[in-house]
Amino acid sequence: MCAKCLRRSVILSLQIHLGTMEITGKELVEMGYRPGKWFKKAIAEVNAKQLEGDRLRSFLDDAAPKIIDPHVQPPFYSKNIRPEQEEERENVKRVFETMDAVMLTPTAVKGAVMPDACPAGPIGQIPVGGIVATQNAIHPAMHSADICCSVMMTSFGYVEPKKVMNAAHSITHFGGGPRKDPFDLPVALEDRMKGNFFLNNQASMSVAKGHMGTQGDGNHFLFVGQSAKTGETIMVTHHGSRGLGANLYKNGMRLAESLRQEISPQTSKGNGWIPYDSEKGKFYWEALQLVRAWTKTNHESIHDATLALLKVDMKERFWNEHNFVFKEGDLFYHAKGATPLSDAFVPDSYQQLRLIPLNMSEPVLIVKGETTDSNLGFAPHGAGRNMSRSKHKRLNADRSIDAIFAEETKGLDIRFYSNQIDISELPSAYKKADSVREQMKEFELGTIVDEIIPYGSIMAGDWQIDAPWRRKNRKSKK
Repeated sequence: MCAKCLRRSVILSLQIHLGTMEITGKELVEMGYRPGKWFKKAIAEVNAKQLEGDRLRSFLDDAAPKIIDPHVQPPFYSKNIRPEQEEERENVKRVFETMDAVMLTPTAVKGAVMPDACPAGPIGQIPVGGIVATQNAIHPAMHSADICCSVMMTSFGYVEPKKVMNAAHSITHFGGGPRKDPFDLPVALEDRMKGNFFLNNQASMSVAKGHMGTQGDGNHFLFVGQSAKTGETIMVTHHGSRGLGANLYKNGMRLAESLRQEISPQTSKGNGWIPYDSEKGKFYWEALQLVRAWTKTNHESIHDATLALLKVDMKERFWNEHNFVFKEGDLFYHAKGATPLSDAFVPDSYQQLRLIPLNMSEPVLIVKGETTDSNLGFAPHGAGRNMSRSKHKRLNADRSIDAIFAEETKGLDIRFYSNQIDISELPSAYKKADSVREQMKEFELGTIVDEIIPYGSIMAGDWQIDAPWRRKNRKSKK
């Protein structure tokens, strides 16, 4: 303790002993303590018990949050990626820069980068294709708002692909907001959500019901193809937890940021965490599992409704998330766009099989694999991007959207739910699929056991062109 703080402590103790004052936050600051939420409770107890001298100092030292500083050097993380072009070199450089910063987070113990990695924001934010293992800590920023983004496949046997596509198109829903005729939220799942601290609120319950049977937008899709091995027609859906996950993320980020300011102010903003061994940490972990259950149910509702419409039985089904937090012991693996290979991470694993989509003109890969020191039990989640959506659009500004679409989707049945083509989701917007395949083999990131050859797919498209608020604005201008 500095001499000034020591003198102030002695004076305070004397004043308290003589009953001439009650301690306030100002005095605690002058004694060298950092202001925080703990002040109010500590001050009340100090004054109630008239603590002084060594008892005062001892109590305050115990009550004050223990400050945790970031790592001086980032822990080791595996770099399972090799750039092959100039554009990729710049992309990989930025991925490593942001991973170096993320790994300085004091809870981080190890990490990995997948071949489809690309930055997802400013330096210090976990990249897509990044895995960060932390001790006793759940970081909402590392699972992002699209919690449990995942893929599910169902085999329809030998039904004609076009029939499956047409039936699914009449059932699914893409775009923002809820659907007019949401599917039923199972009562048992709703009851479990109502018992959770983070999910038992009007906002979460409303979207949990209204978004059931929806797939959202962006890179989410409904894909129909045929197994290269058996010829069976297979449908694959890709989406996350929609508004339910977004609400949990928002509340988790608020709590994590509050704790960061209190216990680790030098950790970069956004990389705060919720300690798992706290009461709210347990509730947050439970909430993540409930969001996972909701997302799986959402996939199933679309698949089951399509089967029912076609009056056929399911031949095979499995699924896996690729944007989630996975727990093993006291370590939490934050996989921001990475497919879990290890069955330790997938409690409902089916024959160790996982799905890795590439782009709409490439097969969806069915893989299985083993955990190694370098892959940490994960594989890529897709092809990834080398450039942003806006940059891709700028580079193609000299060509018509219809011409680009015709060239890149030749021979495929590609549909946009909004009837507005989004060229930032066409194959050229993604990394080369062959490169991802090669690097999966090079870095032992899973073995391909089958492929779903594409017939076609449905995506949201550029639905915001004709969004309700834009229609309203156009009408008012007229």
